[in-house]
Amino acid sequence: MPSSPIRKLAPLANEAKRQGVKVYHLNIGQPDLPTPQQGLDALKTITRKTLEYSPSEGYLSFREKLVGYYRKFGINDITQENIIITSGGSEAILFALLACLNPGDEMIMVEPGYANYISFAVTAGIKVVTVTSNIEDGFVLPPMEAFEEAITKHTKAILLCNPNNPTGYVYSPEELQRLKELVLKYDLYLIADEVYREFVYTDEPYVSALTLGIPEHVILVDSVSKRYSECGIRIGMLVTRNRMVHDTVMKYCQARLSPPLLGQIVADASVEGVEEYTKACFEEYKARRDFFIKGLNSIPGVYSPMPHGAFYTVASLPVADAEDFCRWCLTDFRLDNETVMMAPAAGFYRNPDLGRNQVRLAYVLKKEDLQRSLMLIRAALKAYNNRNVF
Repeated sequence: MPSSPIRKLAPLANEAKRQGVKVYHLNIGQPDLPTPQQGLDALKTITRKTLEYSPSEGYLSFREKLVGYYRKFGINDITQENIIITSGGSEAILFALLACLNPGDEMIMVEPGYANYISFAVTAGIKVVTVTSNIEDGFVLPPMEAFEEAITKHTKAILLCNPNNPTGYVYSPEELQRLKELVLKYDLYLIADEVYREFVYTDEPYVSALTLGIPEHVILVDSVSKRYSECGIRIGMLVTRNRMVHDTVMKYCQARLSPPLLGQIVADASVEGVEEYTKACFEEYKARRDFFIKGLNSIPGVYSPMPHGAFYTVASLPVADAEDFCRWCLTDFRLDNETVMMAPAAGFYRNPDLGRNQVRLAYVLKKEDLQRSLMLIRAALKAYNNRNVF
């Protein structure tokens, strides 16, 4: 089981804080924007006398509201029967893997990719095979030839995060069409993690995997964590029109009894009537992106492509070992008693030789904090690279 590149340096950050150092967290996608007020109000005004189990598939009223939510993104022809509520998007991914692949089967994913995918695959006894996207071309989808070279008789699924975490890349309709053809050719599942669909900054319309016309092949993974700033309530969704997959996932859902009751109450209240909230969040993250990426690329030796979605970027740094640099920032570097925490990007690659000089950064802080973080990164790089210069 690999360590999380997002959290494994947390003990060093905690020690720095214990010493009174202010740490700016760029390592984790924890939004600082407020949760919708109606969600908070629903939590404050619970009238239940007993906090009971919920149905294993989640509350009907919540799933019915989600049907309307998905229609806004062109995801039609689904009903509440196609939706299963999970304990976060993480559980949805794990249950999809457990339902669709047997131990020893193989799953293909693009690297760099969300590091916990590999942890879920390890849990399920699944081998992860990667195809590599490159920072030089902005992390576009690798050519289909690379996917075909990775496919064996044991390959059962492709996992795609769109918009992508950690790169922020948004896959185009043309790229998704090519992937669709590959899925059909080899009769594979397409597990589509689309939790960042609210944050797409391109002019092209967002295309969900559930609109590709391959309903028996697609398992959609979703979550309210990012779009409503509700990471802590642990509410996710698994959506599929494949009845066998649905029924198999339900066996795992029944075994773990029920998704979080309080989380569903908050999420249910947050789905409808949030158009202005959603628009404001989108505009804020887009402004942060524009400011932060421009600032990164102004630092000597730093390069970040412009992410088209989500609120992450992978940036290359003028260092040989980004993980050592990230550690050093937390243990040794201080500027006015402040420092910055980043996620070493090597942990988002399966190939241990890749991403060694890269970091994943989340622009989820207010602009003033992002500006300070940029100043800290600039000063830290200069100090780090001058340590042995006399």
